[in-house]
Amino acid sequence: MGKFEVKEVKSGIKFNLKAGNGEIIAVSEIYSTESACMNGIESVRKSSLGEIEDQTVEGFEVKKHPKFEVYKDKAGEFRFRLKAKNGEIIATGESYKAKASCLKGIESIKKNAPEAPVVKVEA
Repeated sequence: MGKFEVKEVKSGIKFNLKAGNGEIIAVSEIYSTESACMNGIESVRKSSLGEIEDQTVEGFEVKKHPKFEVYKDKAGEFRFRLKAKNGEIIATGESYKAKASCLKGIESIKKNAPEAPVVKVEA
């Protein structure tokens, strides 16, 4: 089972969602308070059931929020971002060379986020 790891960083507090194998599958923005970070985790849990909007295909279908947006970065690699119901980006994934790997990352979030416990870790 995955877990949300919450940790303090120089400019605030953030979380990483890790899969059962320990790999980071999504990271958050930096929040100013622990309470705001916990709200972000709840938003990821609720939004993780959103549909996938594949922006790498021509004429892609725009999905309603919450949603995962799959796109190519400047280096030509595949990435995703999870947007909440209000359109805010609440989590992002790493870059992937293959779109299939990017989609597996999203599936891992869908599987892990709803039930993942929150664990505080030392920076």
